[in-house]
Amino acid sequence: MSSAQHAVTVIGLGPMGRAMAAVLLDRGYAVTVWNRTASRADDLVARGAVLAPSPADAVAANEAVVISLTDYAAFHAVLEPAAQALDGRVLLNLTSATPEEARAGARWAAGRGAELLTGGVSASPTGIGQPESYAFYSGPREAFDRHRPVLEALTGRVEHQGEDPGLAALHYQIGMVMFWTSMLGCWQAVALARANGLTAADILPSAAETADSLAETFAFYAERIDAGVHLGDVDRLAMGLASAEHVLEANADAGVDTALPAAVVDLFRRGVEAGHGTDSFSALVELMAKPGSS
Repeated sequence: MSSAQHAVTVIGLGPMGRAMAAVLLDRGYAVTVWNRTASRADDLVARGAVLAPSPADAVAANEAVVISLTDYAAFHAVLEPAAQALDGRVLLNLTSATPEEARAGARWAAGRGAELLTGGVSASPTGIGQPESYAFYSGPREAFDRHRPVLEALTGRVEHQGEDPGLAALHYQIGMVMFWTSMLGCWQAVALARANGLTAADILPSAAETADSLAETFAFYAERIDAGVHLGDVDRLAMGLASAEHVLEANADAGVDTALPAAVVDLFRRGVEAGHGTDSFSALVELMAKPGSS
């Protein structure tokens, strides 16, 4: 690896950006950092990082520029004043975005002579640099291959999803759909448990068992969904509606917030009203999907 490839800029020193800069320093990289609040870099500078006085100076310092900002509004606010320094740079953008935002960002970068790799990191700051962590990337394959050592320093496993810069953001948001919805289900269960004198620890064994069973359930239904088969041979949506109504009633009786279970009941009820009562509850995919996307 050349000395130029062993030098990286990190822009954005929130918890994720600071973790990434720290891991890169641990791996022997020469790291330049920039953050709007410069004091967040103090511990990194003490370990050998160089604090750039401006985003333009940070971008100019190295070919590889890791970007860890809140959103694309912050991305543009930081980088537009540094546009003159972008030519020839590879932006490893780990900023959360929609697929369309990522595509627009890539076009904006290309217009200024830079390449943009969109990344989606499936790890918390404490997981950065750990072998079990992973990340999705999309954008120019050659840039991905050239800077793969940097990407693998940040997460143990990296996957290139394709040239379309929106694909990594899509895969990341799909994961977030699963994560946030699942965690809200857990919080709802804890709220119901508390209202009945139980703790989160009390219900942990059954909660973990339920969570562990989901992977097999996903695999079972995925093949059927892709084939457009929603037979009611294993389950029926009408039965699911009755169960969801019982969940809603149990939460209401306990006096806890019912917004989430009520939304589930509404979705099940709409499926039944659409004529899927005797079909599998997987038929709800068709209710939720964009028309014509099957």
